[in-house]
Amino acid sequence: MTKPKEKKEKISVATEIDRIEERRSLCQRNLERAEYRHRREELSEQDRQTLEDEMTITKERIQKYDRELEVLRWENRRNMLLAVSLMAIIALCYYAFIA
Repeated sequence: MTKPKEKKEKISVATEIDRIEERRSLCQRNLERAEYRHRREELSEQDRQTLEDEMTITKERIQKYDRELEVLRWENRRNMLLAVSLMAIIALCYYAFIA
């Protein structure tokens, strides 16, 4: 038997950028809260270690989101450049042959 193919949802690059920025900002807020708690509260050694581990994981997620955003923004710029180039070619053809 073959497995049914999963349908990939078609999402625009701009929508994906917005989603990742939301996730990144949520992680950033969580990190800020954890850092505040780490500085202000007196925690047991185990709680402090757990909080530091959580902060490390959150920082890694933020870095991952930053890399994804960099790739998506580059793709978005490339798509924009392609669209502008096509519009310029169409305008050139229009003025060369029609006008």
